[in-house]
This record gives sequence, structure tokens and C-alpha cells, in this order.
Amino acid sequence: MLRTALRNVFAHKARLVMTALAITLGVAFVSGTFVFGDTVAQALRGASAKNLKDVAVSVQAESQRNPDSAADDRRFTALTSDLADKVHAVPGVTSVRPTVNGTATLAAKDGRPLNADNSWQNLATNYSPDTRHTDRDSRFPVSSGRGPATSGEIALDRRTAEKAGYDIGDFVRFATEGPALTKKLVGTVDTDDPRVTAGGSLALFDTRTAQQLFLRAGQFDELAVGSAPGTDNQELAGKIRELLPAEGIKATSGAQLADEQAEQIAENTKGLTRMLLAFAGIALFVGAFIIANTFTMLIAQRSRETALLRAVGASRRQVVRVVLIEAGLLGLVASAAGFALGLGIATGMRPLLNASGAGLPDGPLVISTGAFVWSLVVGVGVTVLAAWLPSRKAAKVAPIEALTTVDQTPPQRSMVLRNSLGGLLTGAGVLIMLYVSTQKDGADANLETAGLGSVLVLTGMIVIAPLLSRPLIRLAGAVTTRLFGVSGKLAKENALRNPRRTAATASALMIGLTLITGLSVTGSSMNAALKDAAVRGLTADYKVSNAGFDGIEPALGAKVAKVPGVAATADVASSALGARGEFASLTGADPQRLGRVSQLKFSSGSLADIGPGKVALSDKLAKVTGLSKGDTFQGTLSFGHKKKLTVVGIYQQTRAVDDAVGTMDDVLPYADGGKLDSILVKAASDRNTSGLDQDIRKALGNSPLLQVQNQEQLTKAESGEIDAMLNMMYGLLGMAVVIGVLGVINTMAMSVFERTREIGLLRAIGLDNRGVKQMVRLESVVISLFGAALGIGTGIFLAWACGSLTGGSLPQYEIVLPWARLGLFLLLGLAIGGLAAVWPARRAARLNMLRSINAQ
Repeated sequence: MLRTALRNVFAHKARLVMTALAITLGVAFVSGTFVFGDTVAQALRGASAKNLKDVAVSVQAESQRNPDSAADDRRFTALTSDLADKVHAVPGVTSVRPTVNGTATLAAKDGRPLNADNSWQNLATNYSPDTRHTDRDSRFPVSSGRGPATSGEIALDRRTAEKAGYDIGDFVRFATEGPALTKKLVGTVDTDDPRVTAGGSLALFDTRTAQQLFLRAGQFDELAVGSAPGTDNQELAGKIRELLPAEGIKATSGAQLADEQAEQIAENTKGLTRMLLAFAGIALFVGAFIIANTFTMLIAQRSRETALLRAVGASRRQVVRVVLIEAGLLGLVASAAGFALGLGIATGMRPLLNASGAGLPDGPLVISTGAFVWSLVVGVGVTVLAAWLPSRKAAKVAPIEALTTVDQTPPQRSMVLRNSLGGLLTGAGVLIMLYVSTQKDGADANLETAGLGSVLVLTGMIVIAPLLSRPLIRLAGAVTTRLFGVSGKLAKENALRNPRRTAATASALMIGLTLITGLSVTGSSMNAALKDAAVRGLTADYKVSNAGFDGIEPALGAKVAKVPGVAATADVASSALGARGEFASLTGADPQRLGRVSQLKFSSGSLADIGPGKVALSDKLAKVTGLSKGDTFQGTLSFGHKKKLTVVGIYQQTRAVDDAVGTMDDVLPYADGGKLDSILVKAASDRNTSGLDQDIRKALGNSPLLQVQNQEQLTKAESGEIDAMLNMMYGLLGMAVVIGVLGVINTMAMSVFERTREIGLLRAIGLDNRGVKQMVRLESVVISLFGAALGIGTGIFLAWACGSLTGGSLPQYEIVLPWARLGLFLLLGLAIGGLAAVWPARRAARLNMLRSINAQ
């Protein structure tokens, strides 16, 4: 049986090429994911270990703020210079490096803010020389110039300096929490910190300046302790803990800290690996259809050969074993090739992601035994499982069929059971999705239900596809017959000859297009809803806010109002609000000024009714709390402050004012840091808004932390992440579509081989080479369009039904069909059909007429 399986593989190797390629691509996705995940994790661990190389013990303190101190709201910690001296005196300690950490958003040389949208990545710390006898900090190797030594100096990481256009000697403008500051650039350094390499920045100051900016004099965030060779660092950490004066300070050995960071890195990379494996699974699932289709067609073509095996004594079990061994050998060879291709994918993924700002550290490719073994197991396992049903069909071939002629068409099995099962699965899935579409509780409550419904719908469509193929292909065939005559009619009849084969080929394409269409419709709908939510009820031309979410000083509102061309401004602050057990947000503003830059729709009351102790509630908050106009309730503001509030109006909720709105005097004392959230600006009617944003920015000191956005920029900020996510998903699902294309090529090529004699007879009765090519092409196009139509239709339905998962978080959500993109997908199906038929059509046209007629 083994020899028979090997002979079959070598005898039909040309017909197995596309199947092997599909397996290879699927396994390449899997192996590339495993190797890439291991490589990234190892590189991040290496970067972390490098940063901790000279750290024997790390002493870290939690920082706090004094909310009652308006004069100095800087952070403070319990790590002081005196404590650092005590730690240095512990036997075994050779050095103590005090560290101050913060964030600083930089402005480029041309004035534009750098990475303002991700200010948490804009790191700032102190440049602390290793000893008193050197001016070098080993954490940050100097690439040019020197480290900062005085209050007027700054150093930057080399990448940031290049990106911002700064040279040594230039003055760098930056902001921490307050107004913009300027310091002279005296040096650039190198760093492997992933936050910086991922698109952030690093600013270095001398220790005293860093304390003035981020902490208080003589205080630190961390003490990095070095030890003498041979010191037990765990024991040393214990001795240092005895010196620590308060809770909130912990001493951890460098080895333990490295282990903790390694564990965190592994957890972080696991999420990325799981996501990539999910898409690899989709690609393999699509490949399984091609494998099953290939073996089904091979077994049908080898039915006489199988019957001869049965006639000479082979049992059904042995026939099954032959097919499965053949599948296993194919899977093994293709999986090995896929693993090698996966190494190339893993190598290319890092620079590809880094080009989009991922900032992954460099490191050697990590090829683990586990990745190799799992790639082979997955590839061989999927191939054998996909070939199992065809092998059972082969086992049912009776020995008497060895006496039949090859011209007899095998009898078609009834599809009543399959159609009934498909109808039940599809019906159950549709009912579940219709139920999901009526729920408004959001994704948390209905995500699993929606997932089950989607799987049932997709599975049902795959099962019932042969039944759907008849009317849809007849419809397409009517067009091909009218346009292309005999070739079009033959193409239609060939596609209808074996509905199971046609459905399996189309289903491979349908799965990828279903997911891509669903993502496109959902993404377009989300984008439209987010854009609407960003500016709904907002008549202001500009919104001034802090990119780092640290708030705006109230005094800046008056400066904006004095800018020439500004007609009206409204300062906006916010505080937490507890109302009858519900958590909400209370917006504070001057009602009259707010009315000039917004347009709230009140169902009762108005902005003019708002005053001290009087608030208006959004319709959503009023509904969940049961409050209405005239009601009085005990509100809980930030820091637990209680305040008696009276409801004077109900309005339609918008993002501009959120859950409730009151006066500025009632809200600002309880706002975070006593700061504003934003300043809304209305331009004068006779002023061209072009350039007004620069005037506003200039009036605010050109702080890189402050962003001035018009309505178009606000909507782009809301929808940008959705577009980026969609593009990434398209790329990941592209592999499934490519494998689906291979399925169409494979089916058409094997169909040409199967119909060799038939094609010869068609040539004999007058069908020329052009007609043969046209027949094969049109059959491929019809099958591809059938798969595209099923995929697009199913994707639209699932996207519509899942729209309810947005729940109350995005009430503006409505289904939006991206007609241009859907049309592109349909054209993609047409193009796939045409391209997939190029090789099979050429092969069919080159067949010798007489040899084809005599083919057995």
C-alpha cells in the first residue's frame, strides 16, 4: 500500500502542484507567525536585559501628587538623596544611579509637534554619569556631542534629532505639562528602548533640571544599584528593603526584574501571535477545500484503478489507507517547503512593521524546534483530515467497476440530506444573527452569540452552496450564452455538471471575500458614525486640547479669545458625576458662551436655564437614572465631593458635552488638576479660517503639547485607526484569497484533464482553439463570480447584523455600504476567474484532437 501511495503521488504530481502550493502557503503563514513571535520576544528580552545588565537591585517608588497644593502640583516620591546615600553605604553596593522619569513632547525645527498623539512614548529622563570621574552615562551611548550638564542643555536620541531636523547647537522647543520651554541641543545618543524605537522620542536633562521638570528637588523615581562581583543580589535586595522608610517603595533584584519583564514581554507577544495564527487558520481552512476537491477529483478519475485494487484483494481499509498516506506524503513535503517559506515571511515582517512605526528591536532569527514540529503537524494534519472524506468515497468503489468503461459518468448522489443540513445551519445562523441585531447591550453581552451565529451562517452557506449554484450559475450562464454563444453555453453546462465541485471551488473564494466584505462594511459604517459623533452638535471651527490629556491651564482661554479673527470661545472642563448609582461625566462651561460654539437639541429646558447648582442631563443619562426636569438629586463629583443638583433640562447627547452640563464654577474646582479639557473656538464670519489655527497656536506659545484641530482634523483623528486596522486586516486575509485563487486554477486544470476526450470531440465537430479557450475561461469566470456573489452577500448580512454590538457606545452607528469597494470586490472575482483560467485554457487549446479522442 505504501508503494501504491508513492506511485500515485509521482504519477499525478502535476495535478497536485496547486494543492501542494495551497498547503505551502498556509503552513508558511503558520511557521512565519511562530518564528516571528519567537524572534520578537527574544529581541525584546535582549533589549530589556541590556538595559538591566549593570543593575543588581532596582529600588522603585510610586509617585503622588498633592491635590490641595495649587502652588506646586508636581509629583513627589519617598526616594530622596539621603536615602540614596544610605543605600550606597550598604556593604556590597558599588554604585547607585538615581533616575528621574517623565515625558516631554518635542517640536520639530519647523514648528510641527512630534508624536503628539502618542505623548506617552515621548520619554524624558536624567542623564546621570556613571561615576564622578566620567561624563558618560552607559545607558545612553553618545553618538555625537556630549550629555547635558546644565539647566540650559538637552540631549536627544539620534533618530528623533534626525526626524526633527535638529543639529548640535540648535535650540530645541518642548513642553512637559506647562508652557513651551527651549534648551540648547548639546548631544545625541543611541537607545534600544522599544517605546522610542516604535516612534517615540527620548529627551535627556541633567539631574537637577529633570527634578525641577518632573519631580521635586532631591527626589527620584528609581535607584539603580550596582554590586560588587560575587555579591548575592537577592540577599542585597533584602538588606536594602530594611532601609526603606515607607510603603509604596519596593526593592527588586535585577535578575527578578528581568524575569518579570520577560514574562510581561511573552504575554504581550502572545496576543500578536494569536491574532496572526487566527488568520493563518483561516488560510488553512480555505486550503482544506482545495485539498478535499483535489482528492475527490483524483479518486473519480482513478475509480477504475481503485476498482482493480479491490478486485485483486485490497480491502476498503487498505484503500482508505492508500489515499491517506498519499495525502500525508503530500502534506509532509508541502509543509517542509511552507516552513522554509515561513522563514522568509518572518524575516520580512519586522522591517515591514517597522516601516509603519512598530519599532521592533533588531535581533537574530529564532528558529525553535517547536515551530518546526508544529508547522509539520498542522500541515500534515489538515491535509490528511481534508482527504479523509474522499478516501471513504474511494473505499466505496466496487470491484465490478473495473469492468466498466471510462466514458460512463459516475452517478450523482442525492443532495437532499446535504441541502437539508445546509438549510438548517443557515436558518439557525440567520435567526441568531437577527436576534443579535435587535440587542442593544453592546459587544460584551452579545459577542459570543454573534460569533456563533456568524459561524453557523458561513458553515450553512458552504454546505448549501451546491443548491444555490444552480439558479445563480444559470443566471450568469444566460449572460455568457447571449454574449459568447456556444462557448458561453458550454461553460454554463460544465459549471452545472458537478454542483459539489463547483460549490467547493467557489466556497474557497467565498470565505475570504465574506470576511473582507464584512470588515469593509463594518469599517465604513464605523467611520461614518465616528465622524458624525466627532462633530455632532459642534458649530465651533476649532478645538484646542492637550495631546497628552493633561489638560489646559484656565488662563489660556482668555488668550485664545483675544486672537484676531476669533468671534467666540467656550472653555470646557469636566468632572466625574455620580447620579443615582450611575457613573457619568459632568461638563462645565459658561452656558451663554457654549451656545455660540455648539448646537444642543433640548427636549425640555434650555442652556439659559443652567446656573449655579442647576444642570442639564443628556437623554441617555436621564433615561437610566429616571431623572427629569425639575428633579433634585445628590451628585457625587470627583474626589467624593457631594453637591445638591437640580435638573433644568434634557438634551440629545453629543460628544461635545457628553452626559451632563453645568456651570464652570460648579465643575472646575473638581476637574483633574483644576484644568480645562478643551477650548472651543468659533471664527468670525468675515475671517478666512485659513491660518487661524497658527495664530491660535502662536498665542498659546507654540506649545507642542497643545493641538488645534478643525472639524476635518477631528473626524480624521476619529477614523484614522479604523482605516489602519482595515488595511492590516486586508493584508492578513489576502493569503486566504490567494489560496482561493489557487483552488480555481486547480479545479479548472483538473477539469481539463478529466474532459480531455470530450474536448477532442468538441474540436472534431468544429469548435476551434479560440472557442475552447473561451469555454474554459468563461467557466472559470462563472465559478469565481458565484463565489464572489456569495461572499459579498454573506459579508453584508453579517456586518449588518453585528452592527448592534456597538451598543450604546456609538448610537450614531448605521449600516453604510461602500459601493465602490463592493464593486471592486466583484471585479476582483471577475479578474480572478479570468487569470485563473489562463494556464488551463492554454493547456486545453493545445491538446491534440486525435490523441484526445483516443484518451483513456
